[in-house]
Amino acid sequence: MQVDTMKLIAGMDKLSSVPVVYNELDEAIRNMRVSASHISSIISKDTGLTARLLRIVNSAFYSFPRKIDTISRAVIIVGTQQLRDLALATSIISSFKDIPENRITVESFWKHSIACGIAARCIAGYFKEPNIERYFVAGILHDIGRIVLVTKAPDLAEEIFRNADRTGQPLFLAERAVMGCDHGAIGSDLVRLWQLPRCYEEIIGFHHQPNQADLYKLETSVVHIADVIAHAMMLGNSGERGVPPVYEEAWKETGLSVDLLPYIMDTVEKQYHDSVNGFIFN
Repeated sequence: MQVDTMKLIAGMDKLSSVPVVYNELDEAIRNMRVSASHISSIISKDTGLTARLLRIVNSAFYSFPRKIDTISRAVIIVGTQQLRDLALATSIISSFKDIPENRITVESFWKHSIACGIAARCIAGYFKEPNIERYFVAGILHDIGRIVLVTKAPDLAEEIFRNADRTGQPLFLAERAVMGCDHGAIGSDLVRLWQLPRCYEEIIGFHHQPNQADLYKLETSVVHIADVIAHAMMLGNSGERGVPPVYEEAWKETGLSVDLLPYIMDTVEKQYHDSVNGFIFN
């Protein structure tokens, strides 16, 4: 069986304001003469988004010494590109609140995604990446295809879960056995439909097989490892019952030392528990 992923995501380009918020901010940021006040005015149109962003920037996610009480100040301190990416992440989370809660609850799903994003952000900081929020967004989005699957094709999703139960294999392998692709392919097609940057297509599409990434192999490897860390720490759950296998090539691509794992996990633990409610419940 080969599932048509484009049929699954049909109509999802109209989903809430997910691409609109990002694209409006991105267009403004590309205009080098745009002021911080203009950026903040775009964000402030959405009171829910404003509240979420202020709660996040005042959490352990950033650990700023003083409270940031306005979006204008957040733009100046956090940065325009970083705030744009945070706005994208929180907008997507808030748009997927009503999913069939049979095998996956919406809360546990996003908790796992946030933990993966924080781990990816932490690893990217080790590489001194200039915009580590891009890795956070990739972590948030890595399993978005599974949300599409359980929402748009619940019977097919249940067949996949039963296949995984019966065989004991990881859920992404059960997806491939049942429908000829995994949730990565669905998610990749969705972010392409949303016209998000190409890097997200590749990271999402290959986060379970990072060796197949082309232009963004390092980024894909980082999210792959972050996903495994989030599962190992049991922070939320996206449907997998165990910890997915780690590709050795991903370790080689990142050059990470196993000795760094305790530091990464400790950082994730601290940032996750203080910031997760800001992402999900505001």
